[in-house]
Amino acid sequence: MMSPFLLLGIAVAAIAILLFTVIALKWPAYVSLLVVSVLTALAAGVAIQDVVPLMIEGMGGTLGSVALLVGLGAMLGGIIEKTGGAEVIAQRAAEVLGEKRLAQALLIASGLVAIPIFFDVAFIILVPIIFAFAKAAGHRAPIAIGMPVAVLMVFIHNTVPPHPGIVGSTTLLGQDLMGLVTLLGIALAIPMGVLVHVVGKKVIGSRAFSLDPEIAQKYALAGAASVRAAGSGAAGGRTPGSAPSALDTAPTDGEVRADGETHRRPPATLVIALILLPIVMIACGTVGTLVFPDGSSAANALSFIGAPAFALLVATLIAMYLLGVMHGWGRQQISEVMDGALGPAAIVILVTGAGGVFAKVLTETGVGDAVSGLLLDAGVPILLLAFLVALVFKVAQGSGTVATLSAAGIVQSTVLAGDYSSLQVALIILAIGLGSLTLSHINDSGFWIATKFLGLSVADGLRTWTVLTTVLGVSAMVILSLVWLIA
Repeated sequence: MMSPFLLLGIAVAAIAILLFTVIALKWPAYVSLLVVSVLTALAAGVAIQDVVPLMIEGMGGTLGSVALLVGLGAMLGGIIEKTGGAEVIAQRAAEVLGEKRLAQALLIASGLVAIPIFFDVAFIILVPIIFAFAKAAGHRAPIAIGMPVAVLMVFIHNTVPPHPGIVGSTTLLGQDLMGLVTLLGIALAIPMGVLVHVVGKKVIGSRAFSLDPEIAQKYALAGAASVRAAGSGAAGGRTPGSAPSALDTAPTDGEVRADGETHRRPPATLVIALILLPIVMIACGTVGTLVFPDGSSAANALSFIGAPAFALLVATLIAMYLLGVMHGWGRQQISEVMDGALGPAAIVILVTGAGGVFAKVLTETGVGDAVSGLLLDAGVPILLLAFLVALVFKVAQGSGTVATLSAAGIVQSTVLAGDYSSLQVALIILAIGLGSLTLSHINDSGFWIATKFLGLSVADGLRTWTVLTTVLGVSAMVILSLVWLIA
């Protein structure tokens, strides 16, 4: 058995090689994680004939839940995206809250949209609406509304299944806790939405931002009249002489497209119901396990109904036909849209699986035990340890998924061997998600998506995106710590 300090040295070397290959050599994260896994296993004394079987075991164990949830989540998000579901939610929120609360309306809408749709896709979908809403609200730059929206969406991406990082870490630390993690993540996102709105005003305030000329021109053309308060037709047209906005180009009920087919936009209530359906089913399953005795017929039935994979499958099947048929698509078109949604998800699934391989190697070789054990012996609480390890990975290499899976691998043995309650393990999983959000900067793809589409410079991105992600990550971590004390 190797000494803890030697295993710690192997961990440091593994992390250094991972960062070097990803940052300096620009290797794909999938390849880097697999190479580092092989080197770590060999350095830690795994017999050469056992290395590949260990990798297969790690990949298979992780992908069981990840492929199901991420794949179904991508399909549900894809059908909502392609049928204009994000736009109708935003417009409906504007109708309900009124013209004076367009920022709050879009923040609420973006929170719903971010649950089933990956951050990058969801934010890009909402960019035209951000421009139109910001113009209608009288803001001088789209960042006033857009940046809080982006940060809340990436917060949800890091803390709420079916997004890959949180699904992967839950699979490693407590696969049966997926429902509890989902509910806690959503509950945590609500106060964070309020916080990012309030702090966003302070951070952005009346500061003058130098916008990219192309973005500034697009924003100048965004028509304020495309968004109206309730009762005056939020989804309606624009006043004579006003510039057409991105919302004006969105499909309306019964619009005839260039292909000659008539497409209808789904009602906002239907889209919201489809997003909430799996959440309600998961909640029923989670509550059922607490109310009914283990092994009872009621507990088993509710557990089946509330299984995240089954809940997403039901929502996806309903969305396929209600949204697809309503949009005027035939069976072939629906199938093509759903299959197309799996393309981007496949990359994420493979990277998550490779992260599971690395985590398995860290666990089986005792490297993760050694690292977490030494830090715990130094007095670092497990909740803070999970947060800090993920934070280090995040700051160093940028990918939230890699940071999440690597941190989960390091603390996995300690968590599984510890006498922690289900709630405590769920809090540890969320702490890892928060660590992979905090201090997001220029090596994070999310940073570039938000800043480029809002027309910001790198410096302004650091002053806004990085500050707000850090405020939300640290603030949510404080809330988790308080819950941990009373759990």
